[in-house]
Amino acid sequence: MAMTIVTFILLPLAVVFALTGFTQSFNPLTGTSITHRNITLRAIVRKTAEVCRDIAAANGMDFTLTIDDSLTLDQVFQACTSSDSLISSFLFTASIVTLYLNNAAVDLRSAGSPEAHFDNETFQNGRNLITQGVSAVRVSVGQRNFITARASLGQALHTLQDFYSHSNWVELGNTAPYNALIRPDQPLENLAGPAVPTCRNCTGDNCTDNILPSVQEGNLLTSGYFSLISSEKPEGKCSHGGFFDRTSTQDPVGGINKDTFNSSHGSLHQEAADLAVSATVDLLQDIRISVGDQDFLRLMGLTSSSVLCFVIDTTGSMFNEIEEAKRVSISIIESRRGTEREPPFYILVPFNDPDVGPLILTTDADIFIENINMLTASGGGDFPEFSLSGLQLALTAAPPYSEIFLFTDATAKDADLKGTIIALIESTKSVVTFLLTDVLSRRRKRGLVPTGLSEGAQVYRDLALVSGGVSIEVTELDLPMATMVIEDSLASAVVTVFQAVRNPGMPDNFTVVLDDSLRNITIFITGAPSLTFNLTSSSGISQSSDEFSGPLASLISTGNLQRLQLNDDNATGQWLIQVDSNDCYSVKVTGQSSVNFIYELLQNSEGVHGDFFRQEGRVLSGGNVSLLVTVTGSDVIVNEITLYDTSLGTEVNGTLQSIGDSTFLVTFNDLPAGSYVVRLRGEQSSSMLRMTPGSFQRQASTQITTSSISVTAQPNTTNIEPGSTVSILFTVASTIGGVINETATETFMVRANNDRSFDSTSPSSVTIEAGSGGKANGTVTLTAPESAISGTDVTLTIEAEDATGTDFNNVVLRFSVFRVNDVSAPVCQEANTSNSCPSNTSLCDSTQWEFMANVTDGVNGTGIDMISVLEGNGTLNTSMVVGPDGENITLVFYMASCCAESVVLSAVDNEGNVGFCVGQARMSDIDPNAPVCQEVSTSSTCPSLSSSCDIQWEFVANVTDGINGTGIESITILEGNGTLTTSMVMTPGGENLTMVSYMASCCADRVVLSAVDNEGNIGLCVGQARELTATTAATTTTTTPESTNTTTDGGQTLTTSYYLFVTSVALSLWKAHEPAV
Repeated sequence: MAMTIVTFILLPLAVVFALTGFTQSFNPLTGTSITHRNITLRAIVRKTAEVCRDIAAANGMDFTLTIDDSLTLDQVFQACTSSDSLISSFLFTASIVTLYLNNAAVDLRSAGSPEAHFDNETFQNGRNLITQGVSAVRVSVGQRNFITARASLGQALHTLQDFYSHSNWVELGNTAPYNALIRPDQPLENLAGPAVPTCRNCTGDNCTDNILPSVQEGNLLTSGYFSLISSEKPEGKCSHGGFFDRTSTQDPVGGINKDTFNSSHGSLHQEAADLAVSATVDLLQDIRISVGDQDFLRLMGLTSSSVLCFVIDTTGSMFNEIEEAKRVSISIIESRRGTEREPPFYILVPFNDPDVGPLILTTDADIFIENINMLTASGGGDFPEFSLSGLQLALTAAPPYSEIFLFTDATAKDADLKGTIIALIESTKSVVTFLLTDVLSRRRKRGLVPTGLSEGAQVYRDLALVSGGVSIEVTELDLPMATMVIEDSLASAVVTVFQAVRNPGMPDNFTVVLDDSLRNITIFITGAPSLTFNLTSSSGISQSSDEFSGPLASLISTGNLQRLQLNDDNATGQWLIQVDSNDCYSVKVTGQSSVNFIYELLQNSEGVHGDFFRQEGRVLSGGNVSLLVTVTGSDVIVNEITLYDTSLGTEVNGTLQSIGDSTFLVTFNDLPAGSYVVRLRGEQSSSMLRMTPGSFQRQASTQITTSSISVTAQPNTTNIEPGSTVSILFTVASTIGGVINETATETFMVRANNDRSFDSTSPSSVTIEAGSGGKANGTVTLTAPESAISGTDVTLTIEAEDATGTDFNNVVLRFSVFRVNDVSAPVCQEANTSNSCPSNTSLCDSTQWEFMANVTDGVNGTGIDMISVLEGNGTLNTSMVVGPDGENITLVFYMASCCAESVVLSAVDNEGNVGFCVGQARMSDIDPNAPVCQEVSTSSTCPSLSSSCDIQWEFVANVTDGINGTGIESITILEGNGTLTTSMVMTPGGENLTMVSYMASCCADRVVLSAVDNEGNIGLCVGQARELTATTAATTTTTTPESTNTTTDGGQTLTTSYYLFVTSVALSLWKAHEPAV
């Protein structure tokens, strides 16, 4: 998508590209060189496109997109969805933004960790981090926990990508990735030992040839040493290099990093980045194989529809509301099945008193329907219920930017969780809509229209305001009219054009710009029954609030909600909404359009990495605020991005800097205290209905609220094993103008909550003491029970509130819960490749070849989960046997036409580790054909009664390898226990013929013989005694007595037996060679 900036204000270089060239890795997000963000994006769009292409090919569909480095997320999304309906790449883009922000976060959280960046020759520990991260991805995907899986994947990719910048892999002349980094069962070879010198001094600023020739000639692998505080390093070792690297000042001086074009080895920056892209693609391919194509696309967030997420009160008075929730959810599901509007996930959270949950998260609509149909109204007792506890589970389970709907007729018993819910809403940017029945008339009174304000319902209104949702307050009887909002919100490609709140209420006028990409434009107004409004179009036509079917829109009014659906999709230009009310009210305008935007709050770090990272918690009042804004959809021109105060109607302008890929860095200086939403304005450069560009506006839903309290936490891990405890150090500070007030003394209340009810400890308060520099520290512990399921996660929220209770800030941390049981990939040992293929490809159609292998996961492995064909179009069959040491062995038999002369099989164990089998047909001009067996006679009829089977029967056949064959080498019994004799004769045509005579007891009424020619091709003879009532005997598996011993790198001896399967495939092979009668 082409992006143009009209209002372009160049940010100071010290801010935009802070300390560029002085980094410890590829720049995380911004800069004039290639960043981790660029590398990750290139790899993801390529691999996602490849997966979509392969799915299309498997389904006989066209895929016309050219896969190269010029692809954009929008292009890949459109090619993968191939829908004529209005859809948006918004959720796909949001998922990828989250992924590369987690990649960038490694430079902030693990700046001092050599293994996180492959510094200090920490190759084994660096690979361990990648292995651990990939394992976390696999187990998280297995639990449908794609949010945590993306975080783990982003972190693992950062470490993998840094290898190519920080090691001498590129300098050694390698043009392909180092696959051992993602294959933990492979040895890391040719590592420079701890006492081996690797570098010499640079010549001034020229470090081109500072790696010792002995290292290059010996193909030794090394990386640079790095330290912020000490110049010490092992004698003769290379340094990372750069302004902050103290070790680069000690002999040998200089460095070898390729982080930017201006780095010590910056001339190889492009090569390092290209290899990092290829390595990322390889790791993504491993994950794809492990989890399957559909879950891989879910991991990438490739969906055009929001999740369906209901939080439902199931107490005794909620019968009718539960029935309506069932009706509307099942209606949505059935209307979208099999379409690209089908939700990617279904989430259901029931709550009662005192029980909350269980959380149901599934990709299967029928499982959701089954569970929602099981809901019944019972229990409750007192009036308030645990509604916010249910909402907490939904917010942590649903992907960011989800639409969540909560049904209740009661106030919140757990209102103390309000701060936690606000923190989760601000972190996830999910929109919460509350459907409240009779809350204001207190649930026991039915049929009353709510009037006035209620303290009980105010918490729901406040949360709806923060999230950009609405709080709909109706009678129980009117609920079916209100649930239309659910279908409006869950339509595809829904965007917020405008939203404002007036609290306290006052008459006001609101202008809204509608563009020609919008469809199904809807206006929602909530407020007191006395509220009136007037709507005026860009052409001057008006409609008042007492016109239910007017010239501009159709109006539905129920409870506190008034919903207007515009009559004309081509209603473009500037519209006016005039609202008259002195009570609190809200106005929201939505439509469907592919043009939308994603934003993330950033913090500026001027340390080692000198870049921007994701901001946790609220921004600081009076400080500078940075946003990362990515625009989706058709070609647009971005004019301005502002922060809009939805209550006051004021705006703060930001300065824009394009960083490519439709993404902007936006900075706001000295942001006043308040609550804001992000607003974007621009023009469509290719308006569908006009020759000149048309204006458009979009608005984010979730509020950005400032705070004068700073809360930070840097956990030393994002993983927690079942049965273990993590400690999280957090810091609270008081600020003025966005800067810590070092003279402050103040006490803050502290709350720590987690969504899994894991055991946790935290202080109830922290106090900033005099002389502490304006900071106070505390520690939260979190313990995962031994019973915690590997692959799940836990979200921890730490809040700090001032003594007045009017200001608070927070930090939200998500931990992956998993235990690695097996990191070794399955091992494949070829057993046999039979039947040579002709070198003349014109003859390939008439010949087949077979590949046989044994696949094992070892005695202590988790076992083989699946084996599939990655490359090849033959037939795959597998079976299981137990080896001599008790390990399970999967026997693989693959047969294909000689026109497809190679095969690559993937073997995935139950932990998600991936191994490969590679088979190649033997090429020969001598004899590509298997021996042919022709039955001559089967004599001596056997009795039908098994009690009389002790008489003999005989099977006679002729076996030939053809006149141009290499001759029969051996004929052996595969199945049967009789006596075999053979003799050789020559036919009148000069062909060698092996005459076979087999004699056995009628108690063994079947024989299978194998005939092997001198080229190793195999044919089968099958004989059956006559007059048997059962015409087909059970298939058996036998082994030849031969075996081979193979020694692994670890010294372990593996015994590999050669198995031949007498299966329907093998019998078909024999039938194919049987001459026609």
